[in-house]
Amino acid sequence: MKRRDFVKISGTAVLTGALTKLTYGFGSGNTSMKYPDEVWVQWMNEWFKLTASNGSLYRHENFTVEIKRSGDADGIYISSPTKELSAVRIKWKYEKANNSKFLGDHWERSYGDLQWKTDYTGVKNPWYIIITNGKSAECFGVKTGANAICWWVLGDHSLELMLDTNSGGRGVLLGNRKLHAADVITMNDANAKSVFQTDHLFCKRMCAKPRLPKQPVYGINDWYFAYGENSFDLIKKTTAMMAELVTDHSNKPFSVIDAGWAEYSPLLPGDGGWNEDFGKPNDKFKDMHLMADEIKKLGMRPGLWMRPLCARHDEKKTLLAPPIPGRDSPKNPVLDPTIPENIERIKNYFSIYKSWGYEMVKHDFTTYDITGRWGFSMNDGFTSAGWNFNDRSRTNAEIIGDLYKTIRSSAGDNIYIIGCNTLSHLSAGLFELCRIGDDTSGREWSRVTKMGVNTLAFRLPQHNAFYAADGDCVGLTKDIPWIKNKQWLQLLAESGAPLFISAQPEAVGAEQKEAIRKAFAQAAKQQPLGEPVDWITNNQPAVWKLNNRTVQFDWS
Repeated sequence: MKRRDFVKISGTAVLTGALTKLTYGFGSGNTSMKYPDEVWVQWMNEWFKLTASNGSLYRHENFTVEIKRSGDADGIYISSPTKELSAVRIKWKYEKANNSKFLGDHWERSYGDLQWKTDYTGVKNPWYIIITNGKSAECFGVKTGANAICWWVLGDHSLELMLDTNSGGRGVLLGNRKLHAADVITMNDANAKSVFQTDHLFCKRMCAKPRLPKQPVYGINDWYFAYGENSFDLIKKTTAMMAELVTDHSNKPFSVIDAGWAEYSPLLPGDGGWNEDFGKPNDKFKDMHLMADEIKKLGMRPGLWMRPLCARHDEKKTLLAPPIPGRDSPKNPVLDPTIPENIERIKNYFSIYKSWGYEMVKHDFTTYDITGRWGFSMNDGFTSAGWNFNDRSRTNAEIIGDLYKTIRSSAGDNIYIIGCNTLSHLSAGLFELCRIGDDTSGREWSRVTKMGVNTLAFRLPQHNAFYAADGDCVGLTKDIPWIKNKQWLQLLAESGAPLFISAQPEAVGAEQKEAIRKAFAQAAKQQPLGEPVDWITNNQPAVWKLNNRTVQFDWS
């Protein structure tokens, strides 16, 4: 009997019947995939089935897919020397239990739409999938830093891994290069007392080397009360007000200046979300070095927001990405991230931020600016078809990963990076923090519960496994009743994840100040990872385990 054809049962894990058909075990709940039952490649909108050769090698004409074991992962290597390659589909026979539920991740931020599901029809599960029958849990994923956009698909009697290898909206041109597309990793928890903890452990196994902040991160951000109408004086005022509520001076909070500080485009005057030059402040701020110094004097650490792929209104056409649906406004030209001159511009921005003295940079919109789509609209494709960047030799995952690596190396070791609208699985190990969900709100409570509570519950397993998971701000304003907002503040403060507060000065009275003082003190210290107790059945969990006690919330 071949090694791939039997199941080794360890002393700490008993593998389920379904798992014996798909994986084999090698101790402590670790498992590895059997060789696939089918492998397909996509070329010019057509799928071609590959023929197995020597067990781990699959061929069709000049297409080859090879599976190589390394440690606890199966590496997928793809060659296509003469033809463009759009995707690879890998299929295993798989029988799930009738009462199973499953959970996938999201491409980038989540959008209040994560949940345990039973109906798998048409569902793409980005990056990883966890399947549970209430007693055991099976986990299938790819390690972070993949060179293809990956998702899992459950079928009636199968499990498939899809690997999108497009470059822009056309197949990648690999030439003689062999693409290390992804590393597949699996795990089985036969006695899943907490599927949440199983999820957290699996996230740790998918990311071998997360880049984490030295201390817990907390602080303030102006977006959810200023919404771009910020200024030097307003930032100084709110920083001073909130700095008075800090009690742990061994871990200073951040004051993050959100959109609205950079030089405006003449085509979009006053629009803080699209700027002409992220190395120059507008007239509301004038001197960003002085702004950073003022924040430091007040006892906080300065941070700022930027959008790296904004092009100037009169940019040379040769530097621009082609217009595509969702990215076709002449007022919003986007830099092509495959052109070295554009990469140098981004590097220069970070050199400027260093010289100004900023200690955190939140970069935003790169997924949308690259693909023309938000994560929630990617179900029919990562981007629209029929276009390409200047360089077609790299996959979209490689292009995005290289952009992230540029930002990381340019920031150096003294600037924390928050990725917002970034691909979670590609940013892990590079950025200290990730904004894991779409915007909460300082105006709509329903948006806070949808985007905030759902996001935190279903992506908190990634905290300190991929990065510090930022569930977004408490928008503390007069528009949202304090009786509601103080619950969101408590959840964030005790979750163990980053806490950012966006506080309208007029909404901060004595009761709010006392609550913020307590929340800052909690968020400044290491805490146990919060756990949503009712997340299997509730998309906005109301029962949480926080600091080893059960807390009930009312999100209505």
